This record gives sequence, C-alpha cells and structure tokens, in this order.
Amino acid sequence: MQHQQRSQGRLSPSSDTEDIVALLAPRLVHFAGVARTEHVTRAAQELQVPQSTLSRSVVRLEQDLGVDLFARHGRTLSLTPAGRAFLVSVERALAEIGRAADEVRADADPATGKVAFGFLHTMGAETVPGLLHTFRADHPRIRFSLVQNHGDAMLEGLRTGELDLCLTSPVPDAPDLVARRLDEQKLRLVVPADHRLAGRRRIRLAEAADETFVTLEPGYGLRRITDALCDRAGFRPRVAFEGEEAETLRGLVAAGLGVALLPPPAVPRPEVVELTVTSPRAAREIGVAWLAGQPDTPPVTAFKQFLLSRRGRLLPD
Repeated sequence: MQHQQRSQGRLSPSSDTEDIVALLAPRLVHFAGVARTEHVTRAAQELQVPQSTLSRSVVRLEQDLGVDLFARHGRTLSLTPAGRAFLVSVERALAEIGRAADEVRADADPATGKVAFGFLHTMGAETVPGLLHTFRADHPRIRFSLVQNHGDAMLEGLRTGELDLCLTSPVPDAPDLVARRLDEQKLRLVVPADHRLAGRRRIRLAEAADETFVTLEPGYGLRRITDALCDRAGFRPRVAFEGEEAETLRGLVAAGLGVALLPPPAVPRPEVVELTVTSPRAAREIGVAWLAGQPDTPPVTAFKQFLLSRRGRLLPD
C-alpha cells in the first residue's frame, strides 16, 4: 500500500504545469534548507520541523521529480549536479515569493499601504488633488496608484482587480458593483467667444439643435449624457469631432469647430463662453464605486469612508 501511494504522487512527463507546482511547492522550502546545510538534522533545527518530516519531504520531492537531488553519505548529504541546478531556480522562486508577500503586506499596512484609485479625466485637474490633499492630512503615508480613464474602463478595472475604488459618472447600476452617489455637477453649453450665442448667459438646449457638436467618444459617460440631453431637447446632435478628454473638446470649441456640453473648467478660457442650460436640466451625478463582496485592506477602507463623508461636497466650489 505504501508503494502504491508513492506512485500516485509521482509526476509523469506529461503532467500539467499547475499539477507540478501544486505538488512540489510545499516541499521546496524543505529542499532549500537541506541543500544549504547539507545535513538533515541541522536543517530540521533551522526550519523548526521534525527531522522525520523533513526527510520524508525531501525523499518525496525526489520521487515526484524522478531525479536524485542529493547523494547520501551517512548523516550528511551533498547536492548532485541535478540538485545544484534545481537549487538555483528554487532559491530564485522562493525569493520572488518572499518579495511578493512583502509587497502585499506593505500594501495592506494601515499606515503606509496603497489604494488603487480611478477617476474621470475631468476630475484630475482640481477635484482629485484636493481630495488627496485633505485625506493625507490624517493619513500622510498612505500611497496611491492613480488611474485616469473613462467610466466603462474604470468599472472593468474594478472587476479585474486593477482598481480598488473609482469616481465615475453616471453612477453605475450593476449587480456586481456597489455605487454611492456623492455629488452633482452642472453641465454648460460651451461656445466660441465670437459665436452668435456668446452674448447670452442662459440657453435652452433646443436652441442649439442646428449647431455642430464636439463630444467625447462613444463609451464615455459624458457622451451618453450629452446624447440623452439632446434627445430630451428634441434633436440628435450633429457631431463633427470626437475626443477622449474634456479640455481637448474645449480647445476645439475655442478654435470654432463646434459647441459642447461640458462640466466647468478648472481654469476659465477667454476664447470660449459657457452658457447655463435652463432646459432640460443639464447635470451629471458623480459617484464612487467598488466591487461587491471585495474585502478591503485598511487603507482602502479609510479612503472609502473619507469619500463617503464628502457626500454633497465632493466638488470644489
């Protein structure tokens, strides 16, 4: 029966890599310890495991590989050529695992850990820097990995684990995500300074039905909001240019290439005029989202609670 159990554990040349790793991984530390000392008793003392356990682990490793890693000389051992070659890779692998463990522990540290945080391009100039400045007053050593992108890409980042949290618009409604509305941002119709509407302060969006629009590309939340507002105003916008960043669109408007529905700029541009839209109500909700059921590290918990505490005052005045 004992022989049968050993033969079942032995790897065949056609074994899958995942099978090999699953079978060998628990024994690699034992192998490396014996290889360093070339003595089972001393290795057992260093590793703080029973000598019998260590001996069996090394023998099983050799059986699984089908290769002699050690030459036995009484109570001492010496590495065979195959054992020396194997040790180089094992030590490299164990060092990499150690570095990975140190990294994840560091990222989860309550005082110095890391938050992977995504946000819209339009929030990068003023809103997010202000939020981080305020948060770090109480958490000065927490680190951030910052990702600017459009809403759909950030939601995918949550699902793949690239992001812990994101600020996005519209606020998503998906069963695998948790989202909380934090604030609302008014949108304005931006026109060139020499435009026929530039002397106005307010406008009904329907009055811009014949204008050429510049917008973000399909898939961006602000593009969906623009299309929806124009639809409510009774027209479909005639789009001449599509971009990936709101300030680029504002530059296109300044160059006389169209008009755009945009949030307020971080810094006003004299080449454009920003009109309040009275009808339909032009605004976008800003919310924070995260993956449902995902356990948070202490730094992520702290920053999530901070963002939720900013409800109604997320955006700069």
